[in-house]
Amino acid sequence: MTETRKAIFITGGASGIGRAIAQRFAKGGWFVGIGDVEEDGMAETQRLIGSGFSYTQRMDVRHPETWESALNGFSMAAGGRIDVVANNAGIPLGGTLEQYTVEEIERCLDINLKGVIFGAQAALPHLRKTAPGSCLLNTASAAGIYGTSGASVYSATKFGVRALTESLDGEWAAEGIKVRSIMPSFIDTPLLDMLPNAQSNEAVRDKVRAAGLEITPVTDVAEAAWDAVHGDRLHTVVGKTAKRAAFASRWMPGKMRKMARARADALTTD
Repeated sequence: MTETRKAIFITGGASGIGRAIAQRFAKGGWFVGIGDVEEDGMAETQRLIGSGFSYTQRMDVRHPETWESALNGFSMAAGGRIDVVANNAGIPLGGTLEQYTVEEIERCLDINLKGVIFGAQAALPHLRKTAPGSCLLNTASAAGIYGTSGASVYSATKFGVRALTESLDGEWAAEGIKVRSIMPSFIDTPLLDMLPNAQSNEAVRDKVRAAGLEITPVTDVAEAAWDAVHGDRLHTVVGKTAKRAAFASRWMPGKMRKMARARADALTTD
């Protein structure tokens, strides 16, 4: 590992979007750090991109102390530099609000929102060292564009990620640190095969199809992440559903509201 090779640390890198981002940046010649709770998945990601291009560390984004340990360890492995921290770890939570348990709500908030905030705090001193041009990349969602029926708490976390991105874009601009988000719609990852909540018996993938929504290839998100880091767009919207939501929420809010109500039954009824 040479000090001139750029380095990116990605949470949730054991599968899905995180793995695809890892592969894309490794292809671009970057040294890749992967953080996740799933050690077998991280090992598979590392196998796919090559150990000479990667570093793994088991971590739980809910705990600030593990963030500090993971980033310090990766910085040492990367020759003392971190150019990008990708706040990507997240979990789905679908269904009506009344279906959620307290534990499900707290876990979603802790991982999807508090974990991103802790990651931003831990990343700042490292990104200062490689500024200007370093970047905090947050994975938000189309659910952060307009509240998604049947995913109220998940939407709340992604609106929070969007707000954090916009706030830090202002706070860190003078230091030369870029803050960006990617906002994908439904992506073809293992998360779609999970049950949306403990009371449901239908996978997220089936609900998405029942609602007539498309599923976007994960490679599209990885390419969007690459473009976001290298470009100047604050939020990068990925997938047809996300792009339609962004357009409608801005130019046709009344229609967007009707669409959200019309899709509620398909997304929430087992």
